Amino acid sequence: MTRRILILDAHPGTGRFSTALAARYAQGVRAAGGELREIALRDLAFDPILHEGYAVVQPLEPDLERAFDELLRADHVAFFYPTWWGGHPALLQGFFERVFLPGKAFRYHEKDPFWDKLLKGRSAEIVTTMDTPGFYYRLVYRNSGLTRIRKTILEFTGMRTRVHAIGNLRGKSAAQRERLLARAEALGRRAAA
Repeated sequence: MTRRILILDAHPGTGRFSTALAARYAQGVRAAGGELREIALRDLAFDPILHEGYAVVQPLEPDLERAFDELLRADHVAFFYPTWWGGHPALLQGFFERVFLPGKAFRYHEKDPFWDKLLKGRSAEIVTTMDTPGFYYRLVYRNSGLTRIRKTILEFTGMRTRVHAIGNLRGKSAAQRERLLARAEALGRRAAA
């Protein structure tokens, strides 16, 4: 059976290394015969602010409706973004807050403190870049941003998640960056296999 892969490029800017990684991942998916959909969050027209929290229903813009439909279609979702100030960009947070809603991504139980994970059965993969050295991010910051997105968003909604953090990006040579791009392509092949 052909695996359906969704790539979410969550870098707010264009022409960045995160986007190059996503493009090479896409090459790997195609080479392995996966069915691929790609969304660049920066190209979507939506208000990233959940103005009233869950107290008032804020209708999804058409781009968010389409993005959520693609998410539901996918077997595997790959997120590409830079780690800034220890976490993911505000654009990605706005996407999560607007799309991963009660009744769509999870459902709380009325009579106990638990919830149903409505995105169960899907897997997710995070590929993030950072200027911070990887060992420092793990030891000093304790992977705080990655733990937050993995545990409190993706796994909370039922998505099994793998993480690939690329540290010290600003110190990488052209040859090292090319190896990272080749690794992203290999990850895409594996996701589609």
